[in-house]
Amino acid sequence: MQSAVHKYPPQPVLALPDRQWPNRQLTHPPIWCSSDLRDGNQALANPMNGHTKLRLFRLLVAMGFKEIEVAFPSASQTDFDFVRQLITEGEVPDDVTLMVITQARGELIERTFDALQGARRAIVHLYNPTAPLWRKVVYGKDKGGILDLAVTAAQQIHQRASRHPETEWVFQYSPETFSATEPEFARDICNAVLDIWQPTPQHKAIINLPATVELSSPNVYADQIEWMHRHLHGRDSVVLSVHPHNDRGCAVAAAELAQLAGAERVEGCLFGNGERTGNVDLVTLAMNLYSQGIDPGLDFSDIDHIRDTVSDCIQLLVHPRHPYAGELVYTAFSGSHQDAIKKGFAAQDREGPWAVPYLPIDPQDVGRSYEAVIRVNSQSGKGGSAWLLQECHGLQLPRAWQVEFSQTVQQHSDHSGVEVDSHTLWQLFQQQYLSAGRFQLLGSSPALLAGAAGEPLLQFQVQDGEQPLSLSAEGNGPLDALVNALSRHLDCTLDILDFHEHARSEGRAADAVAFVALSVDGQQRLGASIHSDSLQAALRAVFSALNRC
Repeated sequence: MQSAVHKYPPQPVLALPDRQWPNRQLTHPPIWCSSDLRDGNQALANPMNGHTKLRLFRLLVAMGFKEIEVAFPSASQTDFDFVRQLITEGEVPDDVTLMVITQARGELIERTFDALQGARRAIVHLYNPTAPLWRKVVYGKDKGGILDLAVTAAQQIHQRASRHPETEWVFQYSPETFSATEPEFARDICNAVLDIWQPTPQHKAIINLPATVELSSPNVYADQIEWMHRHLHGRDSVVLSVHPHNDRGCAVAAAELAQLAGAERVEGCLFGNGERTGNVDLVTLAMNLYSQGIDPGLDFSDIDHIRDTVSDCIQLLVHPRHPYAGELVYTAFSGSHQDAIKKGFAAQDREGPWAVPYLPIDPQDVGRSYEAVIRVNSQSGKGGSAWLLQECHGLQLPRAWQVEFSQTVQQHSDHSGVEVDSHTLWQLFQQQYLSAGRFQLLGSSPALLAGAAGEPLLQFQVQDGEQPLSLSAEGNGPLDALVNALSRHLDCTLDILDFHEHARSEGRAADAVAFVALSVDGQQRLGASIHSDSLQAALRAVFSALNRC
């Protein structure tokens, strides 16, 4: 590979020593334009049919997109028919603008306007290649020939639109592969087109500057955008738009820096679909704003539905680690991550700013449940199992129980080689602490007998293996009395080292959960029990610990 590196000279860098964009901060969202139905559709091995395109169009509308590039109507009958369907069947809300694209060729422009007949408002997107390689290899024209091509097409679009004043027309021009075009020529051709269209501050034109091929780092693209921002005719009559591609994997960063440099509008696709390595990912771009306290103006409250619908329409899966939308992006398997997240949730102020380690946004904001935040496998620590038992089964394991139970879970995961879900955790917890053993408590409550002065004498109905027994002892409470009775019966030293109890859920009918740490001749044994009666839960937790000797 290194032997061929000489084939790739570095891209030229624009000299802009007084650049302003590094000192700016994003404060509001751009004008969003979804290109899923055009650019994204052109990138599919099996393009969408009319039914599928309509389903995706409706999703985009529901999400809040106001500008949607729906087709290349001169390229195929399917695209032409889809535009007609949207218009004639009333699918376009009053606040949504259709956009269609056309090359700078007379017959294609005519076909494009035919498709838009009867539209309330439409953007006609004109493009032609401007970069040196495209001029030479694709078109065989010099700068003058390319400039004439754009001007002639712009004139035809202006004239064709004037015949249909019932439609509110917006004109857009893209110098294709702007990222590889000499800045001065990009300026000249864009200004020549603007001089034809004569936009005003009340009726603006769109100049779209695509990184058709991403050739440089995002800062270079930002410099190019800022330079154009300074040199366009009638800047207050122009909406400056960008269309970043992802050939270098930097499209999101390029779009963010381009906005700092003066871009007001961004074209892209959901989840970065598009030719080659894709267009800029509008989901990530919008959610990045959201994570900084800026309302993106798009609805991602059910991000799984959006992801699944898009995947079904375009027949491409979204990676499980895809930012914000991937199946696993809010999930921690690592023990240290789980512990930090668990503590973060415990400390989170419901009224304060979001501040949970490893989670830049609250998963619930995008329709994710907290159950999926922590998942357990052989890499997980005590916090992960404890979190799932608390979230899914209402158990608040004290630290000693967390440590002990996590060892059981890790052994199970090492043996099975698969993730341990909440159902399996519950089964393991039952097997370890709640299953029947040698000792069992019989009856509903201890009987109070006449005892010596001071402490009450309590009698317990107990089963030791197959033998039912009545054990009695004094104590400073039922728990202490039971331990004293069992000590005498077994002729050993039993002491309670630790005790915890909590309700399993809210409400008067909630089960009680009890945890007892029992010393048996100096050896600690942990027990747990769940019962509708809190005293029964505490007493049975003693037997749970004793049965684990």
